[in-house]
Amino acid sequence: MTWARHASPVVEHGRIAEARAVEKVHCEIQNGRAARTVAVHAANADDCRELLEMLGLAADEGKRALQKS
Repeated sequence: MTWARHASPVVEHGRIAEARAVEKVHCEIQNGRAARTVAVHAANADDCRELLEMLGLAADEGKRALQKS
C-alpha cells in the first residue's frame, strides 16, 4: 500500500508557521502585561520575584514588551 502525498502540506506549513509567529507575539504581549501587573500589585521585590516565578515569567518580560512597542 502506498501513501499519496499532497502538495498542500507545503502551503499548510506556511500557514502554520505564520500562526505560530502570531501566537508568539500575542504570548509576549500577554506575558509582558502579566509581569507588569504582578510588579504593580506585589508588596515588595521578593514578593514580586516569587509571584513571577510561580507564573513562569521573567522579571524583564514587562520591560521587553514596553521596548518593542
